[in-house]
Amino acid sequence: MTATAQQSQMDLDRASAIRTIESEITALKALRDSLKLESLTKALDFMQNAKGRIIISGMGKSGHIGKKIAASLASTGTPSFFVHPAEASHGDLGMITEDDIVVAISNSGESRELIDILSYCKRFGIKLIAITKNPESSLGRAADIVLELPNNGEACPLGLAPTSSTTATLVLGDILTVGLIERKGFSKSDFNDRHPGGKLGSILKRVSDLMHTGQDMPVLDENSNMQAVLLEMTSKRLGCVGFINQSGELTGILTDGDLRRCLSAKILEEKAIDLMTRNPKTITPDAMSAEALKIMHDKKITNLFVLENKKPVGVIHIHDLLNNGVA
Repeated sequence: MTATAQQSQMDLDRASAIRTIESEITALKALRDSLKLESLTKALDFMQNAKGRIIISGMGKSGHIGKKIAASLASTGTPSFFVHPAEASHGDLGMITEDDIVVAISNSGESRELIDILSYCKRFGIKLIAITKNPESSLGRAADIVLELPNNGEACPLGLAPTSSTTATLVLGDILTVGLIERKGFSKSDFNDRHPGGKLGSILKRVSDLMHTGQDMPVLDENSNMQAVLLEMTSKRLGCVGFINQSGELTGILTDGDLRRCLSAKILEEKAIDLMTRNPKTITPDAMSAEALKIMHDKKITNLFVLENKKPVGVIHIHDLLNNGVA
């Protein structure tokens, strides 16, 4: 391909990309403008107050989007899973109980594979939420609540492949997920409990998961001599020593950097209380590891003592964070 031909193809591809983006933006604006708030609030009420789980179902591309919605709900405090409509007709209807809420997704509202799920919901009085562009469809008429999708075509130049419609469905699922997060007061701590693995799990680990405790903590009485301080710092190998008063409360800290700065021929004659840094930065055991890293970065320090009721229960080093992928 010549340079001119390649440039021409790049121009065509860029124009196609922009048309697709604009089409999808148009669909989302239509969703925003047509959203029926009464139906949305009622759907969220059903989902928030469900005694059972949120069951998502859909065929084809709607099913793929449904799996993502179910995963988002489950990871943010709303028990949910996806049931394939074809499998439902061959035994998986038994997964759905009378305490559950079913969310059925069909762009046209006429997916034949959903018929058995609709009948099952009617037979056992299971609440049904429909996501469809056609409220007068079979799905729309069977549902207790209809969350209507915009009916303004697809980004696909043939007008056939689900593109804009699946984007709108995905965003509608996010609206439900975020709405339930805010209603339930779902916290970072709750999120951490459901994401123990991978990079996200590392960032959301609590300080208590990574800190050194017990005999591994470099802690001495504030009246200790500097010989004891040097031995403690060397043996615990964390580059610092914390000091406590008679009540066991942390009163100060000395780091290896502090020692280098105050090094003199008479240093062994000094006491820790005379050289330590008072009121050092600390953190609580239930704080997120990412918060500990931010404090260390902002204050240009490498250690944090972990306190409960002013007493040290652990110490965390920046290497503990980096070695666990918190960066």
